[in-house]
Amino acid sequence: MARYTGPKHRLARREGRNVLEKQSASLLRRLNVPPGMHGARGRRRFSEFGTQLREKQLAKRTYGVMEKQFQKYYQTAKKVKGKTGEVLLQSLETRLDNIVYRLGFAPTRSMARQLVSHGHVLVNGQVVNIPSYTVKSGQVITLSSKAMRIPVVAKLLEAADLSILDWLERKAAAGKLRQIPTRDQIPVEINEQLIVEYYSR
Repeated sequence: MARYTGPKHRLARREGRNVLEKQSASLLRRLNVPPGMHGARGRRRFSEFGTQLREKQLAKRTYGVMEKQFQKYYQTAKKVKGKTGEVLLQSLETRLDNIVYRLGFAPTRSMARQLVSHGHVLVNGQVVNIPSYTVKSGQVITLSSKAMRIPVVAKLLEAADLSILDWLERKAAAGKLRQIPTRDQIPVEINEQLIVEYYSR
C-alpha cells in the first residue's frame, strides 16, 4: 500500500495543527504559517467546501492514510449501522499500526507502521505485516523479541508513566484491544461530521 514519503512538517503546517504526534519546537513555532513561498501572507478564509476538505485532509494525515484507502474506509463506514463519522474513526483507530502506537510500543504512527511492515508485530501469536489490518476485540498484540531490542522501543517499554486509553490493556510488551472505542474515547481533534458532509456532496 502506498504511503506519503514527503516532508511531514509541511503537512502539519498546511493543516495548522500538529499531526505528527511528536513535538518539535521549530514546527510548533511555524504552525500558523502555511508552507510554500507565499505562506507568510497568512491563511485565507475557507469556504464551506474548503473547511470540509481540510478536515478530511487532517484525518488522512493524522492516521497516515492515502486518498483511495480513506475513501474505502468511508464507503465501508456508510454501510454500517450507526453514525457514519464515528464508525469511520473507529475503523481508523483499530488499524494495527494505530493500535501499536496507542499501546505505546512506538513514539509515532509512522514508526508503528514500520514495525508492523517489518514483521515485528504479532496478533494472537501470528506475525501480521499489514499496517491496515483491522484488530478485533479481544485480540492480543505483542512485539517480537527483536523489536524489543530496538533502543527506542526498549525505552518506551521501560517507561513507568505511560497512560493507556480505557479501551486498551497493556502488560509489558503485550497489549489487547478490550473493546471498540466510542467517539468519546477517541482523543483526536477531528470533526468527523464535516468529513461526512464532504463525501455527501
